[in-house]
Amino acid sequence: MSSVSIEAAKATAIRSRSKPSGLAPNYWPFVVPALIVIAAVIVFPWVFTLWMSVNSWTLGQAQAFSGWDNYLRLATDTRFWDSLWHTVLYTVLAVIGPLFLGTLAALIFDAQFPLRGLLRGIFVMPMMATPVAIALVWTMMFHPQLGVLNYLLSLVGIGPQEWIYNQTSVIPSLVLVETWQWTPLIMLIVLGGLAALPREPYESAEIDGANAWQKFRYLTLPMIAPFLMVGVIIRSIDAVKSFDIIYAMTQGGPGTASETINIYLYNTAFSYYDIGYGSAMAVVFFVVIVALSFVLMMVRARTNWSDTETR
Repeated sequence: MSSVSIEAAKATAIRSRSKPSGLAPNYWPFVVPALIVIAAVIVFPWVFTLWMSVNSWTLGQAQAFSGWDNYLRLATDTRFWDSLWHTVLYTVLAVIGPLFLGTLAALIFDAQFPLRGLLRGIFVMPMMATPVAIALVWTMMFHPQLGVLNYLLSLVGIGPQEWIYNQTSVIPSLVLVETWQWTPLIMLIVLGGLAALPREPYESAEIDGANAWQKFRYLTLPMIAPFLMVGVIIRSIDAVKSFDIIYAMTQGGPGTASETINIYLYNTAFSYYDIGYGSAMAVVFFVVIVALSFVLMMVRARTNWSDTETR
C-alpha cells in the first residue's frame, strides 16, 4: 500500500471518530431524579419559607400578605435580640472549649504510651452518642439535690450549684455538655494534622537547643493552624444551629436565659403558631449562618502551610 493510501485511510478514520454517534449515551434519566429530590427537599421549602415570611399567618386565622412587616417587627423585638446574644455567647464558648481541650488531648494522644489506641477509642465515645440521650443523662447529673456533680463538689468542700436551673450559669452549663461531646472531634482533626507534620524542622530545633514549649509555639502551632481552622469552622456552624441538647435540657429556660435563635424560632412557629413571623426569623437566621460561613472560609483560605513556611 502506498503512503498516499495510508494517509487517506488515517484521515477517513479521524473523520469517522469525530462524527457524533447516534448511540451516544443519554445521562438525563439519571440526572432528573436527583434534580427532583433536590427541588422537593431543598428548593421548595426555602421558596415556601420566603413566601411565608412576607405573609401574616397564625394557624387558625386567615393568611394575609404583609410585605416587610415581619422583618420590621424583628428589628424591634427585644426577645429576638436577646436570643441572638445568647446564640453568639453559646457559639463562642462552645468553640473555644473544645478547641483548647481537643488540641491538648491531641498532643497527649500523639505521644507513644501503652494502651494508647484503647484510650483513644474511649475518648471519642461521647461524640457517638445521640444528643437527646446525652441531654437526659446530663440533666440528671445537674440536679441540685440528686445530681452527682454537686456530690463531687461537696467532696472538695464546694457548695451545691444550680447549674441549668440558674439564669447566670445555664449557658456555661450547656456549653459544658457541648464541650464534653465534641472535644473528641477536634482531637481527631488535630491528630490528623500532627501526623502530617514534617520531622525535619523538629530535628533542626533540637540541634539548636529548643525546649518543648518553643517547639510547640514556633513549629507545631503554626503548622497545625489550618487544621485548627477546620475545627473552628465545623464547630462554629454546628454550635450556632444547636437545638436538640438545649431544647431537651432547658427548652430555653429558666425564663428565656438560654433561648437561642433556634429555640425562639421553634417556640414562635410551633408553640405560638405564628408561622409568618417564624418564617421571617428563619430567613434571617439563614443569612446569619451563610455570612458566618463565608467569613470563616475566608479566614481558612488565608491560613495555609505556605504562610507558616515563610515565618
